[in-house]
Amino acid sequence: MRKWNHKKIFFALLATWFLINLLQAIFTEVFTDEAYYFMYGKYLAWGYFDHPPMIALMIRISSLFFEGLLGIRIMTVLLQLGTLSLIWKVLEEKDAEAKQALLFFIIAGSLWMFSAYGFISTPDVPLLFFTALFLFSYKSYLKEQSWMAVILLSISMAGLVYSKYQAVLVIGFVVLSNLKLLKTYKFWLAGIVALLLLSPHIYWQFANDFPSIKYHLVDRSDGFRWKYVFEYIPNQLVVFNPLIFGAVIYMLIKYRPEDLFTRALHFMIIGFIGFFWITSFRGHVEPQWTLVCSVPMIIILYNRISVSEMFKKYVRRFLIPSLMLLLLFRIFLVTNLSIVKNLGLNGKEEKYEYIGSVANNLPVVFLSSYQSPSLFTFFTGKESFPISTLNTRQTQFDIWQLEKNYQHKPAFVADAREGRSQVFEKGTIRFTGYKTSSLQTTNRIKIVFDLPVKFLTSGDTISVSFIITNPCDYDIDFNHFDFPVQVCTVLIKGKGTYVNPVELSEPIGVLQRGASLQRTFRAVIPDLPPDEYRFGISLKTALGTTINSTFEKVDITKK
Repeated sequence: MRKWNHKKIFFALLATWFLINLLQAIFTEVFTDEAYYFMYGKYLAWGYFDHPPMIALMIRISSLFFEGLLGIRIMTVLLQLGTLSLIWKVLEEKDAEAKQALLFFIIAGSLWMFSAYGFISTPDVPLLFFTALFLFSYKSYLKEQSWMAVILLSISMAGLVYSKYQAVLVIGFVVLSNLKLLKTYKFWLAGIVALLLLSPHIYWQFANDFPSIKYHLVDRSDGFRWKYVFEYIPNQLVVFNPLIFGAVIYMLIKYRPEDLFTRALHFMIIGFIGFFWITSFRGHVEPQWTLVCSVPMIIILYNRISVSEMFKKYVRRFLIPSLMLLLLFRIFLVTNLSIVKNLGLNGKEEKYEYIGSVANNLPVVFLSSYQSPSLFTFFTGKESFPISTLNTRQTQFDIWQLEKNYQHKPAFVADAREGRSQVFEKGTIRFTGYKTSSLQTTNRIKIVFDLPVKFLTSGDTISVSFIITNPCDYDIDFNHFDFPVQVCTVLIKGKGTYVNPVELSEPIGVLQRGASLQRTFRAVIPDLPPDEYRFGISLKTALGTTINSTFEKVDITKK
C-alpha cells in the first residue's frame, strides 16, 4: 500500500508539473531563438549551422500535432517529463515516502533555468533528457555490464551529440572520473555504435565544410575582456538559483564521493563550471551552456537533503520561497504589461503582423538579424530572410540561401535607407522600410585574390589581381538601378572594420550567371594604427558589405 501511495503521489506531482508547463507553453509568447529553431523544423536536415538536428526533429514532430506555440513546444513539455522520470529512476526511490517525492520536485523546480526549459524549446531540452538517460545507463552499466546497458549507453551518447555539442563534455567528464571504462570492450563497443549512429551528422558537417565547428571554436572567440570573466559566476547564479548553486558548492567541498557514480556527478559539475570559466578568457560564455549540470545537481541535492535535517530546514526556509518567487515570475511572463513588452518578452506578434500587412505578399528582407525573419515567418507564415554582412555572424540562413529565390524580383526591405525608406507607425509599433521592384544581393559571389605583399604601409598604393565568380543562376548587374555594386578592400582588427572602395582597371558591368572575370584594382592603404590586420575583398551595396573572399593576415606600419 505504501508503494502504491508513493507512486500515486509521484505521478500526481508529475501531472501537475506537466499541466503548469503546458499552460505556460500555450500563453507565453514565442522567444526569438525558438522562432529560429522553428525554421530548422521547416527544413529538416542532418545538421545546422549552429546546432545538431535534434531540436529541429522535436519541433517537426510537435508541428504534426499542433500549430502555433504548441507546434513548437509540445515535445519540450513532454520531454521534460521523461527527464524527471529518468532522474527519479537514477535515485532508485522505489519505496520513498510521499514527502520525498515532494522534495524531489521542490529541488527540480527551484533550478530556475531547468524549470524554464520545461516549456521553452531550445537544444538544451533534449540535451537534459539524454544526459539523464546517459547517467541512468551509466549507473546500470556500473552495476552490471549487461547488453541492455550497452545499448542504452550507445543511444544516449548519440542522442547527446545530436542535441548539443556540450555532449562531448558530458561523456568526457564521466570517462575522466573512471578511466577503467577504457579497459572494458563493451564501453568501447557502445562508443563505436554511437559513432555509427552519428555518421549522418558527421557526413553533413564534412559536406558543408564543418560550419558548426568553425563557428563554435573560432568565430565565437571575442578575445580577452575582463567583463567576460567577472560576469561568469553571476550568470551561473542566475541559471541555477543562488540558493541551489551555493548549496551544491558546499556539498561538493564538504562531502567526498562515496562511489564511482557519485564521483562522475562531481566531475561533471566541477568540470563544466571550470571548463566554461576558462573559456570566458577567450570570449563571452552564454549562461545556459552549463545548464546540463542541473541533472547531477538534482541527484546530489536530493541524496544529501533527504538524509539531513539541517538541509531539510534549508529547503523549508529558502528553497520553497524561491520556488514561489519563480512561479510568480512565470505568471508575470504571460501578462501583457508594458514592462514585459519593453523587455522583448511580449508584443512581437503585433509588430511582425503589422510588417506583414505593410509588405503585403512580398518577401521581407531583414538586414543583420536572423531572429527577425524567423519571427516574421512564424507569426505570418510568409517568406522572409536576412542578408548577412561583414558585421554580422553567419547563420543557418547562409546555408539555406533563401534570397537566391528572389533575385531581380519585387521585395520589401525592412531597413532604414536615406532617400528610400518610409516610416510606418501603428500605436507603439514603429519601423522603417521600402519596396523594391528588383532585389539584388551579392552574398554568394566569390572572389579569389593574390596579395603581392603581406607588409603594408599607410598611404601606399597597392595593385591587386583578383578573380570574381558568379556561381548562381542569375546575373549580377554592377550598375543596378536600386542596388549598384562596389568592389572594396576590407581591413579587420578586432571589432574594427575598415571598408574602402577601389579603382578597377576595367569596369565589370554585368557578371553573368556561372561566369568568372579577372580584374586588377588599385587601392590606397588607409591611415590606421600599426598592427596586424585581416585583409579581404568584399562587395558593397545599399544592403551592406558582404563577405566574398577569404581573409589574409597583413601587417600595417606607418611611413
